[in-house]
Amino acid sequence: MLQAVNIRKSYNSLDVLKGIDLTIRRAEVVSIVGSSGAGKSTLLHILGTLDNPDAGRVLFDGEDITRLSRAELARFRNKHIGFVFQFHNLLPEFTALENVCLPAFLAGRSEKEVRVRGRELLGLLNLEHRADHKPSEMSGGEQQRVSVARSLINSPEIIFADEPSGNLDSRNAQELHELFFWLRKEFGQTFVIVTHNDALAQMADRTIVMRDGHILEQ
Repeated sequence: MLQAVNIRKSYNSLDVLKGIDLTIRRAEVVSIVGSSGAGKSTLLHILGTLDNPDAGRVLFDGEDITRLSRAELARFRNKHIGFVFQFHNLLPEFTALENVCLPAFLAGRSEKEVRVRGRELLGLLNLEHRADHKPSEMSGGEQQRVSVARSLINSPEIIFADEPSGNLDSRNAQELHELFFWLRKEFGQTFVIVTHNDALAQMADRTIVMRDGHILEQ
């Protein structure tokens, strides 16, 4: 499904990724672990098209997406990829439902259809009672589930999560981890998760260990 070939990335004189080769299979839950500075988030951002490699290729179903223009990448990302971040990245002036629907509105989909789907997703994640609440009116766990619903609104093939439970207490973190695996079971969802949470890493189908810009083991 997703393949990285000899990915290299530097910032000024600092080599962050030093020739990464990686394949992600459909409906797989993969965790990426390693100490701070190992290159985990940089790799995730390149796989998710949020950043470009200095060298190497990223293939999605055989298509070299590193060759796409910035506008083409934005359309590709909106259609095929979902994101969940540590600090939720919800817009504070919008309700939970509006935050969930934003990626679909950007894709030009029917507002009526999108709002129906948004409410379905909130209901799926037990948040239907929070649809009209703004982020400041929700707990951290609820906000993170809203961000998961947002990542699903365009039915992406793959979701990238960067420290998704890093800002949650242990109970909410466990619920979020279980949610990822439930989504994989129900929808065949693929997840690539950067995490420092050992419990989540051990739950994954495969754990990729990084150090100093290299993959040590899978």
